[in-house]
Amino acid sequence: MSKLGNLGARLHRGEISYDFVGKRKIWYGVSILITITAILGLAVRGLNMGIEFKGGAVFTTPTKMSTSVAQAETYAKDASGHEAIVQKLGNGSLRIQIAGIDTGESDRIKQELAKDLNLNPEKLAADLVGPSWGEQIANKAWEGLGIFMVLVVIYLAIAFEWRMAVAALVALIHDITITTGIYALVGFEVTPGTVIGLLTILGYSLYDTVVVFDSLKEQTKDITKQTRFTYSDIANQSINGTLVRSINTTVVALLPVAGLLFIGGGFLGAGTLNDISLSLFVGLAAGAYSSIFIATPLVADLKEREPAMKALTKRVLAKRAQAAVEENLAADRAEDGDSDDTAPAVVGPRNQPASRGRGRGRPSGKRR
Repeated sequence: MSKLGNLGARLHRGEISYDFVGKRKIWYGVSILITITAILGLAVRGLNMGIEFKGGAVFTTPTKMSTSVAQAETYAKDASGHEAIVQKLGNGSLRIQIAGIDTGESDRIKQELAKDLNLNPEKLAADLVGPSWGEQIANKAWEGLGIFMVLVVIYLAIAFEWRMAVAALVALIHDITITTGIYALVGFEVTPGTVIGLLTILGYSLYDTVVVFDSLKEQTKDITKQTRFTYSDIANQSINGTLVRSINTTVVALLPVAGLLFIGGGFLGAGTLNDISLSLFVGLAAGAYSSIFIATPLVADLKEREPAMKALTKRVLAKRAQAAVEENLAADRAEDGDSDDTAPAVVGPRNQPASRGRGRGRPSGKRR
């Protein structure tokens, strides 16, 4: 953990960094591939809508039933003429869902099921959902999701700017598409709990995105007054500075959700937990990915198209090119200086100092 903390501190100070924004085309490609797979899953398999959305009946048996799930499915199909979904709950009881039946049929189906299961009809609990009520629930869910999106875009446009609002909206659509596509591929039932899970993970996704956007907004104040960094450079610094915090919050949120999904829904047989836990698990992971790899790089793409940002990029690149030229010249001078120091001395005639004994023994010209 201490190593992770040191890594986060070094990322925050800018001592080390990973070029998320520079490699954004890779992340875009990965996201497009996953999104296409999710859309194909939705188109081919479709969503397994619960009876809350399409109407039907839910029959719950007493505890400690000896009847297997496969036998109960056969009994329900023979009694209703429709496919049934049977789940064995943690207390040993069976939850039998039959969609597409009306209130008048439910009484007859209840009598036949009780007979096949060797139960008193009064001990077989029945919950009925009318088709019109289920349709209203579905419409309300879509309306709530649409209102949520509109409010998010308005808030981000006011608090930050419209480019960040657009990037956040794209990231949210990305998260919803992937989550619903996973539901279609896995075949889990879509219930009101699923809708609650979707709205919850959108909040988590926005939290990570807004943290990065806030850091980016602070660091890009008066950005055009300097020539060291482009907008993409600062966007990359913002991602790296908040990277470890985003990972920590996502992992901490995923651990209890994984417990609900794999332990509660898988080992303990609490199938109703799957509805909300799968949407939370997939959505949290997708939200963390989109906050880092989609939202901020997309903001950088949109901002770099502004005339002021284009001019800034030209100045920054020109300064970097000039600095590179000066560095090369300095290196060449250093090499030339080293060659002068090691050059051999020049050999040639030189003036010898006058000897003090010169002229000794010669006649002075004086007469004795």
